[in-house]
Amino acid sequence: MHYVYILQSKMFPNQIYKGSTEDLKKRLEKHNAGDVSHTSKFRPWKIVWYCAFEKKEQGLEFEQYLKTASGIAFSRKRFLPK
Repeated sequence: MHYVYILQSKMFPNQIYKGSTEDLKKRLEKHNAGDVSHTSKFRPWKIVWYCAFEKKEQGLEFEQYLKTASGIAFSRKRFLPK
């Protein structure tokens, strides 16, 4: 399985991060340990949404979509807490 996920900073709720991985639990641990440069200064993080894909290619395509303007609008409307 390949996971696409959205994180929200617990300390800075307006900070959102979108990524993908094959091991969701370990990846969240890395984000919260400060091992990911893009997310280290807004720790700790929580998962607000994730989806599993059977094929890695599908997951990577969806991750890229979520990072576009229309994907950002879609995720704000459908996946992020109000």
